[in-house]
Amino acid sequence: MPASRPELSLVPRPRKLSPRPGRFTLGQDTSVRALPGAEAAAGLLRTLLGPTTGLPLPPSPEGRVVLALDPQLGGLGDEGYGLTVGPDALLLRAARPDGLLRGIQTIRQLLPPGALSGGRSEGPWELPCVEISDVPEHPWRGAMLDVARHFQPVSYLRRYVDLMALHKLNVLHLHLTDDQGWRMPVDAFPRLTSVGGHRAQSLSDGVPHSGAYTKAELRELVRYARERGVTVMPEIEMPGHVRAALAAYPSLGNRPERRLDVWTRWGVCDTVLGVHEEVFDFCRTVLEEVMEVFPSPYVHVGGDECPTVEWESSPAALERAAAEGLPGPGALHGWFMARIGSFLVERGRRPAGWAETGGGLPPEFTVMTWRDPAHALTAARRGHQVVTTHHRATYLDYAQSTDPDEPPGQQGVLVPLHAVHAGEPVPRGSGPEEASRVLGTQAQLWTEYVTTPEQIEYLAYPRLCALADRAWSGGRSDWTGFVERLRHHTKRLDALGVRYRPLTARSLATVLQGP
Repeated sequence: MPASRPELSLVPRPRKLSPRPGRFTLGQDTSVRALPGAEAAAGLLRTLLGPTTGLPLPPSPEGRVVLALDPQLGGLGDEGYGLTVGPDALLLRAARPDGLLRGIQTIRQLLPPGALSGGRSEGPWELPCVEISDVPEHPWRGAMLDVARHFQPVSYLRRYVDLMALHKLNVLHLHLTDDQGWRMPVDAFPRLTSVGGHRAQSLSDGVPHSGAYTKAELRELVRYARERGVTVMPEIEMPGHVRAALAAYPSLGNRPERRLDVWTRWGVCDTVLGVHEEVFDFCRTVLEEVMEVFPSPYVHVGGDECPTVEWESSPAALERAAAEGLPGPGALHGWFMARIGSFLVERGRRPAGWAETGGGLPPEFTVMTWRDPAHALTAARRGHQVVTTHHRATYLDYAQSTDPDEPPGQQGVLVPLHAVHAGEPVPRGSGPEEASRVLGTQAQLWTEYVTTPEQIEYLAYPRLCALADRAWSGGRSDWTGFVERLRHHTKRLDALGVRYRPLTARSLATVLQGP
């Protein structure tokens, strides 16, 4: 997109964009013609533009803004769309409803940045005339937000969804439980939130931290996200990262006589679930309630960083391993995950989990490989569906630069903007079969050192713009072109009040220098 047309500097980059002469103006007399199946997209357009522009955009069979589902556009897939903006009319077409929702976000970006502000503003509300044909490179373009370490109100989660949708990200992975907090309400086990939702302090700061959602809040979040084309995938950690659950229900552990607190430290805790039948009754009950709230086809059940030291010293765990014909207590992890995975499959869901090596999870799992890029290839060759989440390219809680004023965070690894944009979802060495098993990629934002929405947005943006650009546009997006588009795109972030990290020579460097 030429620098002379900054309004065409879209993030992510469309597959094909052809500028045309002229401009199309949205005014008080502009109406919308939504053909059958396009009504929800028309409603979203009004919802997103009305508060700022004051334009009613009423429905009309003579509307100059036309939204249409066209089965003949099947080549665009589930999320592709075609957008034609002429001086007298705007036509948005797609084969599927989600394609219309992606096109709505493109319309928003084509408008002046002020249209995104949310506060009443004066026009004119003009779009450049253009022809766009757009299809995503990968079907999974996600962002994981850890609300277990530091709870965030559901009002902020809605804002997070809005920002994701603007960038055509389509999976919000909600990390709801961990050693340091349990945020998911479960009617059958109320102490999970009344006890597990509270910790005395974080490290040694002496500041209590609490929070939990209601089912009504989460259902509304799911609905809100779905209207914007975003799926909310819940994560309930097991069999490790469960200290908050064990604080609430000690009988689920390997030493039920021991009373634990919700963990106040970071890192990996040795306490894990036991392997007796009460535990599986608990897991099934929890997941049943989770699935009632979250219709996502995928349910994430954690699965990584599970120390086996308790199983190695537990007579009940040793007896279970022997009874199941396992070589030792270390094999209980795979056996545990297989039982949980089978349960989810029986309920019509796809289990997802973290994979530390590319192996270790049963074949029915969709795996997220995070330690090494090569592990994604290993997992694909084992027949897994794969979402690549390599920590050196997708962990947004890592520092963005060596600047001395960077906020505190995970130490030891830098993930600058360029590293995120350079991250390739399909691992090197993949053949066509392995590549077909890679669903896409997603960013991770763990919140051990992140407490406020302001900190979240500083860490997430503009790096989440880079991930969105790579995941949607693939190899079509080069670094130089992305930086040029991003410089213009920051005006949209400004209008939205995003507290992003400013673009500087250091933050845009492809080789990071020391301070």
